[in-house]
Amino acid sequence: MTTTAHDIAISATGLRKAYGDKTVLGGIDLTVPTGTVFSLLGPNGAGKTTAVKILSTLVTADAGQLRVGGHDLTLDPQAVRAAIGVTGQFSAIDGLITGEENMLLMADLHHLPRQEGRRVAAELLDLFDLTEAAKKPASTYSGGMKRRLDLAMTLVGKPRIIFLDEPTTGLDPRSRHNMWGIIRELVSTGTTVFLTTQYLDEADELADHIAVLNDGHIAAEGSADELKRLVPGGHVRLRFTDPSTYQSAATALRDATPDDDALALRIPSGGSQRELRAILDWVNASGIEADELTVHTPDLDDVFFTLTDGHRHP
Repeated sequence: MTTTAHDIAISATGLRKAYGDKTVLGGIDLTVPTGTVFSLLGPNGAGKTTAVKILSTLVTADAGQLRVGGHDLTLDPQAVRAAIGVTGQFSAIDGLITGEENMLLMADLHHLPRQEGRRVAAELLDLFDLTEAAKKPASTYSGGMKRRLDLAMTLVGKPRIIFLDEPTTGLDPRSRHNMWGIIRELVSTGTTVFLTTQYLDEADELADHIAVLNDGHIAAEGSADELKRLVPGGHVRLRFTDPSTYQSAATALRDATPDDDALALRIPSGGSQRELRAILDWVNASGIEADELTVHTPDLDDVFFTLTDGHRHP
């Protein structure tokens, strides 16, 4: 299917940014289709937040052709701002007023009529399970509630594109999963999400397309499955309970790597259906009956550490 300009929510060609003699973004290219989740991964200091700030008009790029929501970032930044919402690592919530008052303040900033503003605020508070806490000061909210309120405030203006800069950092597992559900719901309605995260499982769960940023350059990009196939280490593991059966199998399958302590054999595999079928045919032809067969494929942690020179994320 041919992709048209209308299908692209965000595009960047040759995006560059430096602070003094430190290059933060060294000419990166990004394309984010409408109605998808795009995730930018990278170690701390890789330039993820700088990319978000530039694409959301908060910082000016040194070079690059940039379009967001169909608008040229340089020529029409106001139109870009009207099309986007941004939720950063640090909440924009005013803790001295209630959750409802935060929402109504945002409605006023978007120049919504009073009655419509109240209706939108009530709907979003309900959507984010904050109705019960709406009359309480936002300073009393838990971390998860504050993140939900922050995102609800972002949605008051009905943005078509949302930038989420590490939205679940510091949240407990339940709050993170709740936030994932909200993001999926947004995308199902046609919203485009540009997500930066330090949690690899988050990108694996949510992202349609992932780019790994390292030292100001895109080290690799693709779907989670495509990225995992870039990294060696996939294998099929055959485990046995009887030592003599294990020894016979090890003799028959000479290309397998033996693990005598675990009574297991490891056969390299990229995990494709064709490879797995070939391995099973080989094992069956050798007359081997394993007690347990498991398929191991590299995960995004393996991809991350391989592509970012071993830098570990927090």
